[in-house]
Amino acid sequence: MMGGEMMKKELTEEEKGAMEEVAIDTVREERHVAPAHYSMTIDSFSLLSDMVANSYLEQYESREFEASGYKWKLVLYPNGDKSRNGDGYISLYLVMADTTVFPAGWEINAIFKLFVYDQLQDKYLTFGDGRLRRFCAIKNKWGFPQMLPLSIFNNASNGYLIGDSCVFGAEVFVIKSEGKGERFSMIKDPSDGTFTWEVQYFSGLTGEFYYSKVYLAGGHEWKLKLFPKGHIKQRGKYLSLFLELDDCTKSHTGWKLFVEFTLRIKDQVQSHHHEKTIHKWFSASENNWGLVSFISLSDIKNPSSNFIVNDTLIVEGVLNRLSVLKEFA
Repeated sequence: MMGGEMMKKELTEEEKGAMEEVAIDTVREERHVAPAHYSMTIDSFSLLSDMVANSYLEQYESREFEASGYKWKLVLYPNGDKSRNGDGYISLYLVMADTTVFPAGWEINAIFKLFVYDQLQDKYLTFGDGRLRRFCAIKNKWGFPQMLPLSIFNNASNGYLIGDSCVFGAEVFVIKSEGKGERFSMIKDPSDGTFTWEVQYFSGLTGEFYYSKVYLAGGHEWKLKLFPKGHIKQRGKYLSLFLELDDCTKSHTGWKLFVEFTLRIKDQVQSHHHEKTIHKWFSASENNWGLVSFISLSDIKNPSSNFIVNDTLIVEGVLNRLSVLKEFA
């Protein structure tokens, strides 16, 4: 706490009106935390103000400081930046320093806040608009020409100028594009997207499950997984059928693939096929999808269904829609 016995007073109606005249899109907030990147303390502010008023300078520039990997300066107009309608205000700007080392066409995108310290309340009044500002060769200075009315700033009871001393500050966060991203699209009916598997000697299958060969479609490897006597709880009641993505270990971390697919048991005589269409996201943890109760074993074995001919069952998987994700860097 600074400022001796002086107590913070409420703004007068006139001072409140002056504050409301500050740019509408400027967001003012109070906080106790000091500026993250730079603080500028000015003693003998009145002498600086007089010196600037009686010279051609009009402004005071801070030393260079580094923030977010770049060098900056604060530029203070203690009597206001008259060229930008700042007469009667404190004007404060953030300026990029040492830009001569940058290549032609350079630009730096940053979000920043400027600060003035309230010494009575031990708080900082922050000024910002939350917008991303582009610093470039044409415009390397951004800030607030009407940051704070001088009538408020110079009044010691407001806490900003105590004992002719004041503190300003800055935070700068540069947005650096790493050029990474992704492009998502969908393809319909990819070529070679129908997988036909003739399961021979079906009546003699004794294993829990069987895999088809691997099929290549849509840039991925697939296979069908058949449980001829059903999967776990449906064993002995239903045939279970799944589509499995076989090359999931080749994908990047966190990958996922949307697939609309149809699983089918073919009627080999009248084309009254039994089929189900499924929509699912495939991932490393869930690389196969299907139906435990795909079709009852009684229906499979019914001769009139024509699903088994010459002890051969024909199973199909069809990719209807498939997502495509391309990364770029």
